[in-house]
Amino acid sequence: MVVLHATFPLDPETRDEALDLIRDLVEQSQQEDGMIDYRAATDIADPNVVRFFEQYEDAAAFEAHSQTDHFQEFEARLPDLLAGEPEVLRFEIDSATELEL
Repeated sequence: MVVLHATFPLDPETRDEALDLIRDLVEQSQQEDGMIDYRAATDIADPNVVRFFEQYEDAAAFEAHSQTDHFQEFEARLPDLLAGEPEVLRFEIDSATELEL
């Protein structure tokens, strides 16, 4: 499994535009083959920060996602929407276990 955690600092002046684009990206990405989970959320400490959590069955599914039209559009428009450098972490996971609380 491939897991990504990405943090994007949004420019407050383009935040609404960015969130609309992110909503479309999430909706379309969730329909992809090999996608386990794809979510984006605003940070409660800073509403101009969006965090992505992505889970893919394997590296091929992640690569296929990066080639989709909706991801390419998002990536092309991203520089005009950011207030700083994004941070993207990629994890290669052999197993995951759900914990009971």
